[in-house]
Amino acid sequence: MSGRQLHRLSALRVAKEVAPGHYTDGGGLYLQIADSGARSWVFRFRLGGRMREMGLGPLSRVSLGEARKRATGYRQMVRDQVDPIHARREQQRQQLLETAADAVVTFREAAEAFIQAREPNWKNRKHIQQWRNTLKTYAYPVIGDVEVRDIDTAMIVRILQPVWMKKAETARRVRGRIKAILDAQTVLGRRTGGNPARYVDHLDLVLPRSKKRQDVKHHPALPWEDMPEFIRELETHPRRAARALHVLILTATRTNEVRFAQLEEFDLDNRIWAIPGERTKSGRPLRVPLCDKAVQLVREAMAKAKYGYLFPGFKEGRPLSNMAMLTLLRRMERCDITVHGFRSTFRDWVAECTNYPDSLAEEALAHTISSMTEAAYRRRDRLERRREMMNDWARYCAGADVPIVSTASHVTQAFAA
Repeated sequence: MSGRQLHRLSALRVAKEVAPGHYTDGGGLYLQIADSGARSWVFRFRLGGRMREMGLGPLSRVSLGEARKRATGYRQMVRDQVDPIHARREQQRQQLLETAADAVVTFREAAEAFIQAREPNWKNRKHIQQWRNTLKTYAYPVIGDVEVRDIDTAMIVRILQPVWMKKAETARRVRGRIKAILDAQTVLGRRTGGNPARYVDHLDLVLPRSKKRQDVKHHPALPWEDMPEFIRELETHPRRAARALHVLILTATRTNEVRFAQLEEFDLDNRIWAIPGERTKSGRPLRVPLCDKAVQLVREAMAKAKYGYLFPGFKEGRPLSNMAMLTLLRRMERCDITVHGFRSTFRDWVAECTNYPDSLAEEALAHTISSMTEAAYRRRDRLERRREMMNDWARYCAGADVPIVSTASHVTQAFAA
C-alpha cells in the first residue's frame, strides 16, 4: 500500500470535523462521527470474503497516532490471515486470566474491568454510560469497596429493595449487571458458591414480581388478516426502505439484522441468508430460509448495494437509517403499528392459521429457548422445515385470495397452488 493511500487525515481536521459520517485515513482506518456527535475510530477489513468492522476506541482516549499504530498491527494480522477481532478477544481473555491470581479485588474494580473488556464491542456509547451510572448510583454505595468474594445476598437485597417496586425496570437492570459482573468473577476464581444476585429460586423469595413487572408491553402489530392488503400497498412504494421492510416481513427477522445485512451473507443459489452471531440478539448464528420473493428482492437490492451493505444509507459508509422503515410506515399513514410488530403478526398467523408447532415459529423468530433441557435436545435448526413454513407465509402475504379455513379444533388451512 503506497504512502498516498495512508495518513489522509490530519490532526487539525480530526480535531475540527463534527459532521456525522465516516472519514477515511486509508488502510481501513476511519474516523466515525455518530449523529449524536460521539467520535471514535473503526477499522474495516475483509477476511475470508467477508467485510468486518471493529471499534478501536473513542477519540477522547485514542489519538490519531495511536489509532494508526493499532490499524497497522491489524492490517498485518489480516495479511497473515488472522482475524483481528478474534485475536483481540483472546488477548483480553488472557489479560483477565493473568490478573485472576490477585484475589483481592473490590466490586468497583471488578465492574470497571468488566465494562472495559466489553467496551470495544459495545457500539452504543450511551449503553456504556448507563452501565457506569446505574452501578455508581445504586451498587457502589453498598458494595463498591467490598471485595467481590465477600458480597452476599443481604447486600444485594439492600441495594435492590428500595427501588424494586418504585423503579422496577431500573432495579431489574441493576440486578442483571451485578449478576453478570459476579459471574465473571466466579469464572476468574475470585468467588465461590452461588451468585447472590440471581433471581430465580433465590431473590424471588424476598423480591416478588410486581404487577408492573408482569405486564409486558407488546409492539403494536398489524393483524394477520390485513397482511395481503398491506403488502400490495407496500409494493407500490419505490423507496429502498420499502424493499427492506418487505424482506423483513418475509423472513420474520429484526430491524438491525436487515439494516446491517452484508452481501456475502446471502447464498441465493441455496436460498439461505446466514446472519453471524454478533448481529443476532441471541448471539448465535442464524440461518434464514429465503422464499422466492425474498430471493427476488435481495437480488434486485444487490444491484444497488454500497459499502458492503445490502441496503445502504444516504450517509457514506452507513447502512439504511434505523428510522427509515418506521418513517415509511408513517408515510403509509400506519402510525398504529411498528416495524418490530410484524414479527408478532407472523407469530399470530402461525398460531391461528396453521398446524406448524409453536417451537418451529420460535426458531424462525430466533427466540432464546428458556428451558436448558429443551435447548440441549434441540440442536438442529430445522432449516428445511422452517423453509416450508416461511414459503407458506410468503404465499399468504402475496394475496388475500389465499383461502384459510379455521375449524373448531383450531386450524385447518388450504393454500392455493
